[in-house]
Amino acid sequence: MQNIALDRLRNWITADDPRVALAGVIFVVVLAGVLAGALFGGLGPILAIGLVGGLVIALLMLRSTQVGLTALIALIALLPYGALPFKLGFRPTFIDLALGAIFAVWLLRLITGKQHTFITSPLGGLVFAFGGWSLFIFIFGLRYGGLNITVARNFAEILLAISLFFLVINQVRTVAQLEQLSRAIILAGAGTALLGIVFYVIPGDWTVQMLSLLRVFQYPTEGILRYIEDDPTQPMRAIATSVDPNALGGLMVFLTIIAVSHLFAAKPVIARPYLLLISGLMLGTLYLTFSRGSLLGVVAGLGVISLLRYRKLIWVMVAVAALVVILPQTQLYVQRFIEGIRGEDLATQMRFGEYKDALNLIGRYPLTGVGFFGTPDIDVYVGVSSVYLLLAQQIGLVGAGLYALIGVSYLLLVGATFRRLPRGHRLEGPLLAYGAAILGAMIGGVFDHFYLNLTFIHIACLYWLVLGLGTTAVLLWREEEAGEYITAPPAIPPKR
Repeated sequence: MQNIALDRLRNWITADDPRVALAGVIFVVVLAGVLAGALFGGLGPILAIGLVGGLVIALLMLRSTQVGLTALIALIALLPYGALPFKLGFRPTFIDLALGAIFAVWLLRLITGKQHTFITSPLGGLVFAFGGWSLFIFIFGLRYGGLNITVARNFAEILLAISLFFLVINQVRTVAQLEQLSRAIILAGAGTALLGIVFYVIPGDWTVQMLSLLRVFQYPTEGILRYIEDDPTQPMRAIATSVDPNALGGLMVFLTIIAVSHLFAAKPVIARPYLLLISGLMLGTLYLTFSRGSLLGVVAGLGVISLLRYRKLIWVMVAVAALVVILPQTQLYVQRFIEGIRGEDLATQMRFGEYKDALNLIGRYPLTGVGFFGTPDIDVYVGVSSVYLLLAQQIGLVGAGLYALIGVSYLLLVGATFRRLPRGHRLEGPLLAYGAAILGAMIGGVFDHFYLNLTFIHIACLYWLVLGLGTTAVLLWREEEAGEYITAPPAIPPKR
């Protein structure tokens, strides 16, 4: 019946008689206007636009994992905590829906035989082991507390985030696809950096009003503006749509390193003038977060890139550092950085207290941790500003060790591949960008807990997505290298 109705409507619009065709067009326009009016009138403009846009994106995502990954990247950067304005038993976030759609498409490809292989890569065994150990500890930790549905759901999201590694290396199989996702990350990062700066420089009341519009997507409406040490007399910190300035800083570690790496690449994926502007926006936003751990991560990542290949970047970093030290407007930042190194400011002292308490808990449950549902002892708690100590609390030294081992193995894999890569190769930019981004996150993770935390699913997703993209670059080079070796004609000794 539906096909018959569509055929009749199509024949009506394309009729030979122009008056009949015009009547058909008017009917379609009026019908669309009535439906749009009812939609906007019943839901309001924001929800209506979001619903229409979401349906269009959902249809595209169900056709391609590449579209799904692009949409996921946009959500991670621009709307990380957005959730449906209505419940489906629970209130899934947009990232939940994107992950579900991506994995559903991949599963259908496997079931229907459109994909016959499952790539694991040299890191696959370690990633499987880490995910399996985490699941074991999740079940093991139930003895310390009853099942909490919210925690269980967040843990399932973490497992999906880890599984993104396998999805990426199996679905991103060409350099063109890799470059498309690189552009998506850079452009989405430009969007969140621009929002961070705009919300910082406009009057605070305007920022609150604009971000309060997101309440329909379950965003907070109180305590939106954030300040150093939560003191309104101190300078404000940039938040964009990340709510937490330190979470925004953790996000900017990936985005800034990836953008700057492509800026200096021999073959950038976006025109260099645009990359220069985007990199400036990202560095500005990173500075305004006042996140010292994130800054150290970015400096470490970019420093390694400059030493390995892009020597001009060294002088840029020296010039920026000199400006930060000299300019009067940046003296507060320099002062806080020095206070942090000396352990003199309140935030650093609180972290030292957290580290001490975390080591106390780890000392009692070193191998397995206490899981995700609480602690068996009332004098200790789970929570510390370091991803490694947090993981050691939750899944023990075994789990934290596996997590660190994955990162170190990945860096060694990328480094070994980079040494064989010809200078100026098309994969040079992505390989350095995604390798240095994980290095920056590993350094930043010493001081922040966002990179694998049940509360910050979007950053966990980005971590394993970037890990997958870097591994994809390695696999693409190996395929190219093997192809060149196989197809190269054998050497023929000269005739005497």
